[in-house]
Amino acid sequence: MGAELWGVANLAFYISLVLLIIFIVIGVPVPFAFAASLAFLAGVSDINILDQIPMGFRKMSSLTLLAVPFFITMGGFMTTSGIAERVIALSNAVVGRIRSSLGASTVVACAFTGAIAGTCSAAVAAIGSMMIPTMEKNGYDRGYSTGLVACASVLGQLIPPSVPMILYAFVTQQSVLACFLSTVGPGLLLVAIYVVINAFLVRKMPNVQALPKVGFSRQMREVGAALRFGILAVLMPVLILGGIYGGVMTTTEAAAVGIFYVLVVGKFFYKTLDRKKIFNTFAQTSITTGIVVMMVFFVILISRVQTMLNIPQGLIAALTGISENRIVILFMVNIFLVVLGMLVDDFTGTLLAAPLLLPVMEHIGVHPIHFAAILGTNLGLGNVTPPVAPILYLACRIGNVTIDRVMRPALTFMLFGTIPVVIATTYWPNLSLWLPKLLMPRLFGG
Repeated sequence: MGAELWGVANLAFYISLVLLIIFIVIGVPVPFAFAASLAFLAGVSDINILDQIPMGFRKMSSLTLLAVPFFITMGGFMTTSGIAERVIALSNAVVGRIRSSLGASTVVACAFTGAIAGTCSAAVAAIGSMMIPTMEKNGYDRGYSTGLVACASVLGQLIPPSVPMILYAFVTQQSVLACFLSTVGPGLLLVAIYVVINAFLVRKMPNVQALPKVGFSRQMREVGAALRFGILAVLMPVLILGGIYGGVMTTTEAAAVGIFYVLVVGKFFYKTLDRKKIFNTFAQTSITTGIVVMMVFFVILISRVQTMLNIPQGLIAALTGISENRIVILFMVNIFLVVLGMLVDDFTGTLLAAPLLLPVMEHIGVHPIHFAAILGTNLGLGNVTPPVAPILYLACRIGNVTIDRVMRPALTFMLFGTIPVVIATTYWPNLSLWLPKLLMPRLFGG
């Protein structure tokens, strides 16, 4: 183990990993941090990285990867097109008039946003900007509302289609559809637990008032009105997911159709999109897309160099040298992923951890599709866990509230909601694999 762990190549890898994380934490643009890590790793190992660049460009010419900018763009249009507003209205009508209904509808709306945009940040931006002020008007503490939105936004990367899962499938050469399906079970379980936790906590909030009680027939009329108001928004995830799961469209084709759909609905039906909004949204999302594409390119090269240096074998030797116990290794991997999620966003965390840890997972008998769910849930937990907590701080900025007011409710949802789901996902494979096995049995030898 000693020679394997402390060899020049492995030592260079550990230093490059530490440098990468330090660069990201101190604010170096993420693609440049990846490039610096790659340059260091290639330099000390005497590998001519220029020879690998053509291979990187070949892998970048992938239709699967093309889905990423499309879904990012859809996330950008969530708010400007009015779709998020209609999703929230429908969620409020369906959940009903109980005291905890606004909190529950926030959770449901975040899940619904995940089925359209596929990212945590899109869920926070779209739902937080509207629901945090609304919940405050109805007696919720602003810190509580912000903490709930931040934690529920994790559903954005669990409820398919999920951009991090597309990136995972691309860098690990797995089925995109199977990766999508792997997070459905954990995502739905998290929705249910958050709704229950919210209902329990609201009982101790005297200022929270339920909406006035109405008869069943009137409530059904309200649901019908909300459905008519938001039917085109509801049809969007049905179109995207139905097309993918039905085999009618690939993930990339579904994403392209989704952009066309949201433009038509926003421009001609909701009349919320004009030229300026469309241009600004494309401009903003193109920046995010450019950053992600650059990261993917450098990750391809880093993975290639790591393979040439036998880094995965060294990492396996290091972990199994500490313990051969599968439970212990999974625990160590979980801790690493949560800490990584504290420091970087879901895109960066996925690109960094997936190619690095998948060989370890396969060595201990964890299916790559199961690891997709483990990765998604752990990074989601890390994204709302201080000290860096990128999603938690984003929610604080949107909610215009200090982090100290958000910490207690956020920790409550993490302790009793997110962490149990992470544990269940890690140590109960069927939670994430039952749906892929049901719909894609050939992938599992069925």
